[in-house]
Amino acid sequence: MGVTATCDVIERVRERAGRDKLTDADQIYLAVKDEMTAILSGCRAQDGGKLQRNGGGPAIVLVVGANGVGKTTTIAKLAHMYKAQGRKVIMAAGDTFRAAAIDQLKIWGDRMDIDVISHQPGADPGAVVYDSVQAATSRGHDVLIIDTAGRLHTKSNLMEELKKIVRVIGKSGGTIKQSLLVLDATTGQNGLMQAKHFTDAVGVSGIILTKLDGTAKGGIVLAICRELKIPILYLGTGQDLDDLAPFDAKGFVEALFA
Repeated sequence: MGVTATCDVIERVRERAGRDKLTDADQIYLAVKDEMTAILSGCRAQDGGKLQRNGGGPAIVLVVGANGVGKTTTIAKLAHMYKAQGRKVIMAAGDTFRAAAIDQLKIWGDRMDIDVISHQPGADPGAVVYDSVQAATSRGHDVLIIDTAGRLHTKSNLMEELKKIVRVIGKSGGTIKQSLLVLDATTGQNGLMQAKHFTDAVGVSGIILTKLDGTAKGGIVLAICRELKIPILYLGTGQDLDDLAPFDAKGFVEALFA
């Protein structure tokens, strides 16, 4: 959770214990969970984080994150979820840095019968994004999900590339409905810095926490919710397409203490 968020929870519990005259350890234990749940519940997404349709074109979902957090698999899960809702989905292979990322997205697309717009490895990501917006609009797709290359938030040139992608989307007539940060649950305090820098670059509107099928707990999201007010939308719990669960604050805290 980090020192600041931890101290905040301790202070809240201390005040509550005095006010409500809590003396039993079990009561304190419940109070800690209540205060943590309150922090996570305090940064709810508008409309529950549900993707709203875009009147004149596709609702664009831009997915960003560091290397190795599971972005491409998460995009496939999102596409699967939207398609199950009856939406016409298309994906853009904006990670042109890794040839494997393009191939991986195409494999997922074939498996789900969802179109993928791609260029050759090493191509300009902005060009891929422009073409994908044009294709999604002309073909009448409801949702366009854009993959991006994994990057460290400390690499200013790569963060500038993300800003360029956002500008290209605007120039191509598209509208970003959601900018989603995929965050590895094993990430500690670095996760807070990632959230800050990616928000500065693309205006992150929600977080997807991945790799919760391991031993990691993902406590850093409390610090992110407390400081940045970015809602946690989904949890990735495995490698299958259905392993994407809507975030539930109370259930998440219960899992932390399980």
